[in-house]
Amino acid sequence: MNIPDPVWATVAELSQAFAARALSPVDVVDALLARIRKRNPSLHAYIAVYEDEARMAAEAADKAIRSGHRIGPLHGIPIALKDLIDLEGRVTTGGSKVWEKRVSPVTATLARRLVAAGMIVLAKTHTVEFAMGSWGTNAHMGAPRNPWDLKVHRTPGGSSSGSGVAVAAGLAPVSIGTDTGGSVRIPAAWNGTVGLKVTAGRISTFGVLPLSFTLDTPGPLARNVEDCALIYRTLSGPDPLDRQTFAWTPVDPVPTMKRGVAGLTLALMPEAERSGVDEEVLASYDAAIDTLANLGARIVRVDLPKSITEYVESTGRIIGVEGYRFVGHLVDDDTLPIDPDIRPRIQLGRNISAKDYLLTLHERELDMRRYAEAMTDIDALLTPTARTPAIPIDQSDQGSTAAYFTRPANYLGLCGLALPSGYTSGGLPTSLQILCAAGDEAMALRIGWAFEQAVRTTTRRPPEP
Repeated sequence: MNIPDPVWATVAELSQAFAARALSPVDVVDALLARIRKRNPSLHAYIAVYEDEARMAAEAADKAIRSGHRIGPLHGIPIALKDLIDLEGRVTTGGSKVWEKRVSPVTATLARRLVAAGMIVLAKTHTVEFAMGSWGTNAHMGAPRNPWDLKVHRTPGGSSSGSGVAVAAGLAPVSIGTDTGGSVRIPAAWNGTVGLKVTAGRISTFGVLPLSFTLDTPGPLARNVEDCALIYRTLSGPDPLDRQTFAWTPVDPVPTMKRGVAGLTLALMPEAERSGVDEEVLASYDAAIDTLANLGARIVRVDLPKSITEYVESTGRIIGVEGYRFVGHLVDDDTLPIDPDIRPRIQLGRNISAKDYLLTLHERELDMRRYAEAMTDIDALLTPTARTPAIPIDQSDQGSTAAYFTRPANYLGLCGLALPSGYTSGGLPTSLQILCAAGDEAMALRIGWAFEQAVRTTTRRPPEP
């Protein structure tokens, strides 16, 4: 077999190389650690790197594989975790200076499952403070640098900012982020990676620092659709420590992933939603629609029950109230070093009454039913993932959100996939969002895989300094 580059190999390629003994986990971890030492000081993707522990785990995995004791296809593959995910005994800051010495009391269920599958936790990635932001900035802990522009510091996307940068820049083959309003998909979009937003309850949130217990969803950022499917398959399933997970029967998306899109019905976003979207983003979106139509999908128009703006605003109310419930005592203390852009976002929840919050949750249930009725016999709704490519970080409007096209998925209880759809004339990634019904991650991955195979946009790499 061809030996893949240990820095740029996908999860699937590493798995095959380990099985064939063409590469060892030690080769890969050493190569990644060397690249991290070289690139992370400027990219700022990682807040902590577990160099000694990762190397020991790689040596153990190598010995196990060579002795015929391979646990499974993910054994020995490195992974990075967002700095919201608890690892017992290690510091997890949630992106906050206030918690810079907070030691995790437990290990998150998702981390336990990854380690049980033989994966090697390589590092923790930077996040927006309390995961409350879509631009990817962090006033006190630092904002990761989008690797697609070597001259201008551009938005990495948030809140899983470091996770998107790490995968895009060759610092990890895959990372775990969280998505409450787009925090997996926006970093995926702006960093040219693939991000899977799962249905709430598909992956346990036990041991993940919360923002919104209604909307929080952990998920993978990877180099291609297949890798997202492999990680999702490992993480999904019931967890006694998270009752939401018992609402779903696990479904392996891999067997159906390569069935293509012929005969599927895919909906365009309403024409009115094209207003305010960057021209090159729209051009990539239109080209993606043409590609899927040429692959045999039926493209239709659909009238959504509400405008996307209305869904976005309702999502913000839920996040504000529930976020305030968790960290309101911190943001209300003016003596604490809270990011000045984050404080007012969390404090939004302070001024929403219990009545209005409960009415919003009730309206959400109605909106979910109305949306499902509008989408009868439609397999997915297609939109751009973000309205613009990554912008200069000093131009980000901290009073607004970049999560325009992504928030509705959380509010309406959908799952979704973001993947590269093309590149601007300046070489910045654009992204397609595929939104599917609750619990139908297998369909989102199936559509994404067919599109990815047709356009091959996920093979492109950022420039090297």
